[in-house]
Amino acid sequence: MRRVFVASAGLLKVGDHWEKSVGDLAIEAGLKALGDRKAERIFVGNMFSAALKQEHLGALVANGLGLVGMPACKVEAACGSGGMAVSLGYLAVKSGEFGSVLVIGVEKMRDLMPSASSDALAMAESYEYTQFFGGTFVSLNALLTSYYMKETGASRRELASFPILAHKNAVTSEHAQFRREISYEDVERAPMVSTPLGLLECAPTGDGAASILLVDEETIAEFDPPYVELLSSEAAVNRFSLYQRDDMLDFYATRVAAERALDKAGIALKDVSFMEIHDAFPVVAALALESMGVSKRGEAAKDAMEGRFDLGGELPILTFGGLKARGHPVGATGVYQVAEAYLQLKGVAGKNQVRDAKFGLCQNTGGIDTTTVVSVLRRVEG
Repeated sequence: MRRVFVASAGLLKVGDHWEKSVGDLAIEAGLKALGDRKAERIFVGNMFSAALKQEHLGALVANGLGLVGMPACKVEAACGSGGMAVSLGYLAVKSGEFGSVLVIGVEKMRDLMPSASSDALAMAESYEYTQFFGGTFVSLNALLTSYYMKETGASRRELASFPILAHKNAVTSEHAQFRREISYEDVERAPMVSTPLGLLECAPTGDGAASILLVDEETIAEFDPPYVELLSSEAAVNRFSLYQRDDMLDFYATRVAAERALDKAGIALKDVSFMEIHDAFPVVAALALESMGVSKRGEAAKDAMEGRFDLGGELPILTFGGLKARGHPVGATGVYQVAEAYLQLKGVAGKNQVRDAKFGLCQNTGGIDTTTVVSVLRRVEG
């Protein structure tokens, strides 16, 4: 088995890219990571392309990158598509079958009308049941939020600490979609989307693409230290629909994937320097942290309000703005997270740099913890 390293990364600014297609975005991001190099395999994380009438993204992107003849395919796991593409890329290099693998996450959401975008997101849930009865992804998370507050006593104001923190970190994040701070009052005044979730508590739609080049231990020597090693990348699934679960406040897939990833990385949770978590909604961020054992049940929002997860806090999270402010081009999010972890561990995160960052953890979810991928990375001095 080989060691796996992130050799380079490419990030596009999340936002409105009206003049570019989903293929254009993926190719641009891929070129940023490749430079003048080639890759032996390509994985493209994406969820929405069928809604845009464009499938077969692997071949499309390989052609655009001039890598005809290389194996390439699209990877889909709802909003966890990017994380799953990273996991497959990791395994391809780890096995020794490939010395270099290009992983791209891409999504083109703004070309769709809001109703079509909502329908596409709902495909992460059951078509026969949830969608049939009109349940949207936002409404499901709104119900979960209400249940969480009732069961734990957490307040909406406490939960708002997550989007407020995300926006604070995004101010100095060049690839972020919304580079401005928000306040508790802004959250409370925002239009209601699905009670109790307002506009500023929901990750936005946006276009974007990110890429990473994964290489083996021999190839990484061609790059400059410090190096960033991808120690593990583990995936797990939960019972498919939220209402089927024995405990809706236990993100089982996140818990299992995190335990496996930390175990295979050979580190403990206390060793992690920072986390990029899947904060599509405040309650999702809270439950991710609680299920991984970072916070006690019902207390993650209080921890956030008290500054525990600030950039200079005990365990920084959402260091470039997270899903809420960096943006959430769904199939690309998991790759953005790993690319951001690479910047942190390489020590080139600029004003978003976490001091003395040695280990990073990325948690990317499809559905409501239906599929979760957790990846652990570390800084290697060379």
